[in-house]
Amino acid sequence: MTTARETVLGRIRDALTLAPTRDVPVPRAYRTGRTLADDERLALFTDRLVDYKARVYTCTADRTAPTVAEALREHGAGRIGVPTGLDPAWLAAYDGEVRQDSTDTPAPALDALDGVVTASAVGCAETGTIFLDGSSDQGRRALSLVPDLHVCVVDLSAVEVGVPEAVARLVPDRPTTLISGPSATSDIELERVEGVHGPRTLVVVIRTDV
Repeated sequence: MTTARETVLGRIRDALTLAPTRDVPVPRAYRTGRTLADDERLALFTDRLVDYKARVYTCTADRTAPTVAEALREHGAGRIGVPTGLDPAWLAAYDGEVRQDSTDTPAPALDALDGVVTASAVGCAETGTIFLDGSSDQGRRALSLVPDLHVCVVDLSAVEVGVPEAVARLVPDRPTTLISGPSATSDIELERVEGVHGPRTLVVVIRTDV
């Protein structure tokens, strides 16, 4: 007996078989090449992040460790997870428990962590978006999805003005996650509810000289 799903998929396959095969040009006339001075790009990126209710810290590279430790301390994170490739020097000032993530750790077990610290691949100032690409210093998606606090380190040099410029810096075959503020949605009465699909709190540490 055929299910409704099989019927629908069968009709789609039939239609594709009968359809003429021809290349369809896709317009790529995106606005690209936009630039801003460092201070303007930082101000725009910060404004968008704050508008999304993210907490923003700025520091120079040599202040990464104390800034990350301050962010974790202010949010009461005594046990954190980190991806395998995270620079250990970033946690030199943190006195809590650090657990290195592993693919052997089931995703539900990550809920025992108070937070997670990761790096990032690219940022977009215009939209306040952070891109993670699964590199060793960013880890698997579950690591930045399950814990309630995500502290993400972003280098200002990796923050582009717009989306086309940011996407151009990504490696196309890497798994990409886009983060624009903490996880949030609205209930049936349009009340904002945070932490439903990811971290309730996003903290962004922007390193201004890297």
